[in-house]
Amino acid sequence: MISIVGPTAVGKTKLAIDLAKAHETEILSADSRQCYREMRIGTAKPSLDEMDGITHHFIDSHSIHEYFSAGEFERRALDILKDLFLMHKVVIMVGGSGLYVDAVTKGLTSIPRVDDKVRCKLIERLNSEGLDTLYSELLIKDPEYAAIVDQKNPQRILRALEVIEGTNKTYSYWQTMGAQKREFNLISIGLELDRDVLYKRIDERMDNMIEADLFKEAQALFPYKELNSLQTVGYKEIFDHMEGKYDYSECVRLLKRNSRRYAKRQLTWFKKRKDIHWFQPFEQQKITQFLDEQLAH
Repeated sequence: MISIVGPTAVGKTKLAIDLAKAHETEILSADSRQCYREMRIGTAKPSLDEMDGITHHFIDSHSIHEYFSAGEFERRALDILKDLFLMHKVVIMVGGSGLYVDAVTKGLTSIPRVDDKVRCKLIERLNSEGLDTLYSELLIKDPEYAAIVDQKNPQRILRALEVIEGTNKTYSYWQTMGAQKREFNLISIGLELDRDVLYKRIDERMDNMIEADLFKEAQALFPYKELNSLQTVGYKEIFDHMEGKYDYSECVRLLKRNSRRYAKRQLTWFKKRKDIHWFQPFEQQKITQFLDEQLAH
């Protein structure tokens, strides 16, 4: 398996499709939002033209109303891979969702069950004290995970705190405990750019999304804004704007800022992995040469 990772807007999709064409193979999308059919513009999923005839698994595979987790992704992806490796020597996986990538390449940790009372108390605190207070607590108890978690995602912050309280170990500790032997060899490619260049690309992509009617797409999804699938950058900001929390120009600013922050968290996650070989997206010839050498072993 060739796994391609990196921050949003860095160029992962193009590289994956080019490599899939070169190796006459298929692609697994390791993206926690591109699997949802109703979320097209805000997830920057590749168009049919961009896919160029390459089969993509986990693009438009689910509805926002269906439960789909990293654990479910792991189970389904491994089943698909068994079939794909009967037909192909190489399979490509591409995506920026670190937990989904880790689920397939290493396996997820089986965290001991935590008493429901712990979560109930945390939810009460969330309602009375606010999310910022809980995040500040996470920052003290588990700074490693706090550095990569979405600070505005209550579900993930609640989950981390309940695990810490229920197991007396950090959430980041449990994340490192799940490595499992896989039946395939793994080559991991990371794409990165200078920060200023990447941030400019992120801002330009957001402008293109807005021009492609991102606000209209979010408006159609507004009735379902409480669903877990919609707790993500690119939609939450517009939902808040629609509720009158800030004006249009502030909404656009936050969309860009939060997308840049998300990219930073993605890099923090992947830089922890020592098995990833990093390249610039325009170094495709260098990447191809590296892969040829690895595959020849």
